[in-house]
Amino acid sequence: MKSLFSPRKAAVAAAVVAAFSLTACQAPAKKAEAPAAAAKPADTALTQRTLGDGLYEMAYSPAAKALYVASAQSFKDVNGGVIYRLDPTTLATKGVTHTDLKNFGTAIDEEGSVFYTTNSLDGALSKVDAQTGKVLQRLVFPGKKDKEGYPAGAREVLWHGNELYVGRVADPGYISVVDEKSFKLKATIQNAGKWVTGIIYSPLTERIYATNGAGEILVINPRTHKIEKRWTAGDGKEYLFLNMAEDPDTGRLFVTDDSKGKTTLVFDERTGKVIKRIEGDALGIKFNAKRNEIYISQRESKKVLQLDATTYAVKNSWSFDNHPNSLLIGPDNNTLYVTLKAEFNKDSSTKGQDQIARISLK
Repeated sequence: MKSLFSPRKAAVAAAVVAAFSLTACQAPAKKAEAPAAAAKPADTALTQRTLGDGLYEMAYSPAAKALYVASAQSFKDVNGGVIYRLDPTTLATKGVTHTDLKNFGTAIDEEGSVFYTTNSLDGALSKVDAQTGKVLQRLVFPGKKDKEGYPAGAREVLWHGNELYVGRVADPGYISVVDEKSFKLKATIQNAGKWVTGIIYSPLTERIYATNGAGEILVINPRTHKIEKRWTAGDGKEYLFLNMAEDPDTGRLFVTDDSKGKTTLVFDERTGKVIKRIEGDALGIKFNAKRNEIYISQRESKKVLQLDATTYAVKNSWSFDNHPNSLLIGPDNNTLYVTLKAEFNKDSSTKGQDQIARISLK
């Protein structure tokens, strides 16, 4: 497979991995990192292990009592990927599925019996049995390919109401809607702006939010599959929005930008306006309602932050040798999982294997 980070594919590569890592388009971090620097040393239990190459998103299956990790493997001279099945407490490997395509984003259904992973470089979506890790079905999306033969990347996947929403990396981007039962393309939401990155569902507004590389948040009606509103920061600055988290009780939407803005913006869902900025590089983000906390992965700063969701004060931080990437809150709401990315060399190889960490929150 052609290197993801080859010079000719630099722009596409940046988009394809935008929601997970920004190695191809990182800018120097701003000095405004006071919250992270002021954090007290963490005293919570941390379990960490080296797992393999190309780790991205995770899914927890309560039915299988297993933590699944999607892997794209190496981008240099390696075809296919891996799905790891781990013990959620010890992080020991309990099963490995080798796949012919590379795996990136994940989503799990309500019962936890199956989960889904995007095959970004091939414009596809795979359905995986959560008990065995076996790939049950695959949908290769139709559509035009670019001049080099690459389809629009399949980025984040959201499970909602027996439908799967898959953000597509193109300009203009779009969202593919898949019927979960038939596993066939059901609808396409067009004109979603340059590069669709993050997708979440809001139980408060009963709308789907999608971020894009043009600094927009799309407000989508899942019943009609129509874009009803487009929110922006409204400050005249450029943003490449990535990942989101929501506090439905207060109507706050947290949005990260790890490329242009180097910040986390807090939107008021009732007005679509920004009410708070949390400065500092920010990639992954999760909100924990039970603990009233926000977690942010800082890829460049090599830290994970634990913030009070009311005051935005940093309660704890964890520093790593590798770059924190994707986050997942465990079902007990007292556990946080993190994938850690190794440094890339100029030839798209890495300086070591990726890792996974388990943080016991206190």
